[in-house]
Amino acid sequence: MEKTHLGYTKDRLTEFGAQFTAVEIEQQPELWLKTYSQILNSRPQIINFMERLINSNNTDIIFTGAGTSAFIGNSLRGIFNKNNNNVTRAIATTDIVTHPHYFLNREKPTLLVSFARSGDSPESIAAVQLADQLCKSLFHLIITCNADGKLAKSANKKNTMVIVLPPEANDKGLAMTSSFTSMLLAGILISKIKHLEALENDIELLTNYGQKIITQYAEDLRKTCELPFNRAVFLGSGPLLGCAEECHLKLQELTDGYVVSKFDSFLGFRHGPKAVINPSTLMSYFFSSDQYVYQYERDLLLAINEKEKSIFSIGVMEKDHEDIDVNLRIVLSANNNELIDPDLLPVVNTLIGQLTGFYKSLHLGLKPDNPSARGAITRVVQGVKIYPLMNNSRQ
Repeated sequence: MEKTHLGYTKDRLTEFGAQFTAVEIEQQPELWLKTYSQILNSRPQIINFMERLINSNNTDIIFTGAGTSAFIGNSLRGIFNKNNNNVTRAIATTDIVTHPHYFLNREKPTLLVSFARSGDSPESIAAVQLADQLCKSLFHLIITCNADGKLAKSANKKNTMVIVLPPEANDKGLAMTSSFTSMLLAGILISKIKHLEALENDIELLTNYGQKIITQYAEDLRKTCELPFNRAVFLGSGPLLGCAEECHLKLQELTDGYVVSKFDSFLGFRHGPKAVINPSTLMSYFFSSDQYVYQYERDLLLAINEKEKSIFSIGVMEKDHEDIDVNLRIVLSANNNELIDPDLLPVVNTLIGQLTGFYKSLHLGLKPDNPSARGAITRVVQGVKIYPLMNNSRQ
């Protein structure tokens, strides 16, 4: 029997212009295992490079990237702060390029952690060059998916470490899927670099959760995407906020902007953004496995169910919460007594945004591998002109 990907044969995926994106979404659980093995095997070099930086309270640690790659830092900064007692910031390369003096401290030792699928985006390269120009004591950690990209080829620079993830992570489809989750996972693992062996069971659970979504819930998500929604909201707390941010972009770009999406934290959503909900809105809730956090999340859902009416709601939870009412319950754990390290949840929850984007794109008659009919978005951003920094700039 011919192998299918996300419910479609290879021939049908080719016909639909979806052959790359389908495979790249489906392969992720296996790729997470490869990413874990790679970081584990590189642990001595990573510790040698990172130890003096993360053990110093004086080091300015910045996570950066453009677009989806920037969202990695938004998920990772809190995790890194908690695991290493470092204050870290997530600043997009698009902000660094226009306002470098706002974010780069000349006198403070700086670790710039760059995430990039291709490593060829103009802003990614320019951010590295500006940091080189402005910071006296600078270190680069570059995590990329493209061994031939310009960032990867900077490995011979002083005070620089480059990690090139497995080649499967270098997505061929327009939307970043495998690349996002594998780079995010690599960052999470680096935040726990001295304790990687202890995570072996958690990584196995992570892959099981991913396989469960793909094999048991993909068809439910496909049917959900046949509903006539043109708005979507993704909510997450803490590290899951960065995941919600990535999911909102996935659905929006894979539908070529037909579905306008938002993201927010559960508490933040109360302060005005809740007005976006109408009968054409898809709501997705990423519930925390922390009971303290979950109380706030449950209260918001109860308030929304009482007053606002969306077309459909999806609740993603590690263990089943019977005290909430959603249309589709996605329960990750088969055993409420065996739960994953919560830092890893953003990796697997991202599948929800990828799958809803993929299936809604097909439902709209678009081509997920290249959904932008007008060419508004491209795999590697185009048309960005980088200007030299002016000496008389008053930034």
